[in-house]
Amino acid sequence: MQLSKRMSRLGTETAFQVLAKAQALEAKGKDVIHLEIGEPNFDTPSNIREAAKKALDAGHTHYCNSKGLASLRSQIAKELERTRGVPIDPERIIVTPGAKPIMFYSILALLSG
Repeated sequence: MQLSKRMSRLGTETAFQVLAKAQALEAKGKDVIHLEIGEPNFDTPSNIREAAKKALDAGHTHYCNSKGLASLRSQIAKELERTRGVPIDPERIIVTPGAKPIMFYSILALLSG
């Protein structure tokens, strides 16, 4: 079976290589703001950990809508209207598991070819 030509351009995740370089700079005393792997420099807050535990115990262990939970998208829409004065339909909000998927989707939406 012959794979698509684009598969030959597929590489590996380089964010961890960038992280190693950043950590090496830190070891030399340089100030570094880490943006490479999306890992915050703080632990998940306890209220979020507790909410996650409750959700798991309540049986929320399956996939949700690919746009994200409707209740979460609704709360995001309310927050955007409250903080920015922008009314937005929750159906126009997408929640993704990190920044890379939404950057990829945006690129796909904007570029042809």
